[in-house]
Amino acid sequence: MSFFLIMIPLAIATLVGCAKPVQKLNRETVAPSSISVDKTEPRETPALSQPSPASSAEDHPTSFVTSLPNRSAIVESAVKLVGARTITSQGKRIAYDCAGVTRAIFLEHGIDLYRGDFTDPKGNGVRLIHNHLRQHGTLHRETNVSPGDLVFFDNTWDFNGDGKLNDPLTHVGVVERLESDGTVVFISRVANAVQRYHMNLDQPHIHKNADGRVLNDYIRRKHPTDPDHTPRLTGELFSFYGNLLSPSKQISSKEPFTQNANQRRASVSLSSELPEQ
Repeated sequence: MSFFLIMIPLAIATLVGCAKPVQKLNRETVAPSSISVDKTEPRETPALSQPSPASSAEDHPTSFVTSLPNRSAIVESAVKLVGARTITSQGKRIAYDCAGVTRAIFLEHGIDLYRGDFTDPKGNGVRLIHNHLRQHGTLHRETNVSPGDLVFFDNTWDFNGDGKLNDPLTHVGVVERLESDGTVVFISRVANAVQRYHMNLDQPHIHKNADGRVLNDYIRRKHPTDPDHTPRLTGELFSFYGNLLSPSKQISSKEPFTQNANQRRASVSLSSELPEQ
């Protein structure tokens, strides 16, 4: 049986988890597989990059799923990836960014989130996943988020390189749990490894509360020329949730993109460079 091999070499932290446009990739059918962790040095393996967005739906892998996995199984797969810095499937390395990590979690259960129609030639893996959810699940901005749901973000980096806050769908993660104060804990690759991050939409502009507990993690790097109120926290850059496991209400695919209201306060020109925090 095929399996995911997760290896953890040393790396330098950077907030560039999904900072590359999609690359052309070999179309391969990936069956459901288990995940194991290996902390040895990574082997030299060819990269399994992201799909070419211009490809037709017929080019995508055939789904092996006859029934959707339960939420605890998805969360368990996500937790196994915490700390991973290389993800390998069937001897080929999956693109190590936020979209690749999210894809790997669902691939273990026979679901390829990159599968679906996609026509944006400048798209990235996050948009492929968004497209899959738009076709097969639910996209919403309501409070009824559950473990195993996806969480999408906008403007986490300057995807189109124009120095403005006009970059939808630049980051994605998998919800692990919802804390009693409403803080959502999700798993994603933002910095140098797959880690847990926090988001509190009730207090989106607060990094830590008075007790020192993190409510919102930084997800966009600060640039010296950024205005004072440039959004950088998860709660400020939140876009919407994606529910693939129990979809009900669907956002229309014809709806135009609208920013999270927390981002509008800083809709100014920004530098596209992303220096250290």
